[in-house]
Amino acid sequence: MEHVRDVSELPKAHLHLHFTGSMRSSTLLELADKYGVRLPDALTSGEPPKLRATDERGWFRFQRLYDAARSCLREPEDIQRLVREAAEEDIKDGSGWLEIQVDPTSYAPRLGGLIPALEVILDAVDSAVRETGLGMRVLVAANRMKHPLDARTLARLAVRYADRGVVGFGLSNDERRGMARDFDRAFAIARDGGLLSAPHGGELTGPSSVRDCLDDLDATRIGHGVRAAEDPRLLKRLADRGVTCEVCPASNVALGVYEKPEDVPLRTLFEAGVPLALGADDPLLFGSRLAAQYEIARRHHGFTDAELAELARQSIRGSAAPEDIKEKLLSGVDDWLA
Repeated sequence: MEHVRDVSELPKAHLHLHFTGSMRSSTLLELADKYGVRLPDALTSGEPPKLRATDERGWFRFQRLYDAARSCLREPEDIQRLVREAAEEDIKDGSGWLEIQVDPTSYAPRLGGLIPALEVILDAVDSAVRETGLGMRVLVAANRMKHPLDARTLARLAVRYADRGVVGFGLSNDERRGMARDFDRAFAIARDGGLLSAPHGGELTGPSSVRDCLDDLDATRIGHGVRAAEDPRLLKRLADRGVTCEVCPASNVALGVYEKPEDVPLRTLFEAGVPLALGADDPLLFGSRLAAQYEIARRHHGFTDAELAELARQSIRGSAAPEDIKEKLLSGVDDWLA
């Protein structure tokens, strides 16, 4: 029988973690008490909320919970705490590199504006790197629900701070709203500025959403991308281009994209040669962090330790980490497997 290794000791990169969604439940409760915020019962029960986002009503409820949590982040010290704790949780799960995703527009009203908000976030990342030793960078994400001109403003801002820790540009929120091509100019600005292109796609809608991310936004990574499994030609295209899909198994099930963990097409994507990077998405709402995603691959999809190690390698290769950090992490993966 194969020796079963501890996945929390497997070096890996975490490429799909949203800012507010990274918060510890205990921290949310403390901040809500501090500011007198009355949270929805779903955020105070101690259990992950019951969610389903396959219809607009379900997605609205998910967004309402997220907005309620975000309303508890009001001061720079709250941002510092969130980022430090996200780093600490990642280290416990074996992560050596974290790219945290944020739309600074959402925090700007309480932090003095768009530029000050991003600077507070980047300062918090710098502090967390110094305090924890985790490699960490930021991916600025535009919101599909807002005007494409807003996305262009964010893309220019992201490029301006590329030397301060911004490594990529994304596009989040309900992919059923806002065509990818509407945001093509924003992504061109980001790519021209040296940032990687990492829009969400292929989660709530089918393979066409992934194709749009490739054709219209020249994606180097896809947030989720699991629905590509429904189109063999698209799988080959992703594999041939080496486009990493940031797959979040627990999130997919929690939001009703798939009924059960074993329905997530991890094996289909992996065996088609599509590079994968497992991610936790929003642990605050989905109840599990990074190492748990590897446990899902092991328990529900029969991934061997050698295959889990390859998943970790793919996450590292798909990251924006400097080459020396990649080499160190990849060496650590070999040591874990030895």
